[in-house]
Order: sequence, then C-alpha cells, then structure tokens
Amino acid sequence: MILGNTCTRRCGFCAVHTGRPAGYDLNEPLRVARAVQTLRLKHAVITSVDRDDLEDEGSHVFAQTILKIRQISPGTKVEVLIPDFQRTSKNLDRVIQAEPDVLAHNLDTVPRLFPMVKPRASYHRSLNLLRYTKQSAPSIRTKAGFMLGLGENMHEIHAGMDDVRSAQVDILTIGQYLRPSTKHLPLLKYYRPEEFHDLKRIGESKGIPHVESGPLVRSSYHAAEQVHDLLNREKSSFNILH
Repeated sequence: MILGNTCTRRCGFCAVHTGRPAGYDLNEPLRVARAVQTLRLKHAVITSVDRDDLEDEGSHVFAQTILKIRQISPGTKVEVLIPDFQRTSKNLDRVIQAEPDVLAHNLDTVPRLFPMVKPRASYHRSLNLLRYTKQSAPSIRTKAGFMLGLGENMHEIHAGMDDVRSAQVDILTIGQYLRPSTKHLPLLKYYRPEEFHDLKRIGESKGIPHVESGPLVRSSYHAAEQVHDLLNREKSSFNILH
C-alpha cells in the first residue's frame, strides 16, 4: 500500500485510519520497485489509501511506481488497485498511460447501499472508471470486486454482474464482508460456500471472463493465478478460432 497509511475518506467497512495525511514520499516508487526486485515477485499488486487532499490524488506516485517496477524488474506483472480519481480524468489517464498489466477498482457493494457503505463515492462513477479504462487501453486487463453481507439481495448481485459485464471487465472478485470492529457496518449475512460457487457460475455464464468467488476472496486473492487463467483462456479461444 503506497501513499501513506491515512485515508481522506471514511468508508463504513474499512479499518484504515481516517484523517489528514502528512504529505507523501516521492522516493516511494523506487523503494517499492527495489522491494519487488529483492523479493523476486512475478506479480505485484499495488494499492493505496484515498488521497483527496492532493491535486493529482496520488496518481503521479502510482504511475511512477509502475514505471520503476518495469525498469528494475521487467519480468514482473504489475497490478494496481486504484481509488476513483474523482477530481479529474487526467489523474486516471496518468495511471493508464503507465500501462499496468491489470487495473483494478472495487465497486464493493450494490448501488442502493453505496450511500451507506461508501458515502463519498459513487457507484456509477466507479463503473464508468472501469469502462473508460477498457475503452482507452483495451490491452489492460480490468478487475472489479464486490463484498457480500451488507444487506444486498440476490437480484442486486446479479444486476451488479450485468453492470460489470457491460463495462467489459475481465476479472470479477466476490468475497464475504467481515466486520473489522463494532464501530463498522454490521454483518447481515454469511454466504455459504455453495452460494459463492453458484455466483461464480452465474457470473461466467453472463460473459465475465474470470470470476473468483469465495468466502475468503479479496481483490488481490490469487491475483497472479487469475491473470494466468485469463491468458490461457484467451490463448485457447484464439487457437480454436484459427
């Protein structure tokens, strides 16, 4: 996680500290890249807090981190899990132009619950971010995520899958919400493993190329395997067509 440990937002599910961040480290991209190199990572997932206090919303550090990893560890696939960059599309463009292998942005919940779960965000803005990324750079794999147990119903989950498919998202993750503390939003339902299995089947039947669905699934869960599976499916489809 880059750009510090203090977030400018207070989402109802998140345990990250909220407050006024104290600047940021311009040398962080190089330090992260060196850590990736030292650890010999084949797949690195880079995420951050929200930085609404910055004009560029942290997009410069995201882009530089991607570029530094490419420079120092060229064999590593780079996945970024980004905020919504609501201030201007230029900030999103800056990250897209750095060409990550995967650009992820979590929807987290259904539209009806968004004002409660993510009061300073917008479901449709987040969905449009994913759609815009795929339209701007088709070669970048996109990923979205939902967490269940906050009060959504099955019809809303299916509608969310339809939205993800309409935005041409490549990978969808679906996991169980777990309450960090009694100060956070209550957990209203534990989904059974077989329900997660059914959601994977339904999502892929709707045309989402890869759905990772299970109680412990998070955005970065089996991230490298997700991309590997996606590439193998694309290769198989290409061979069948040719």
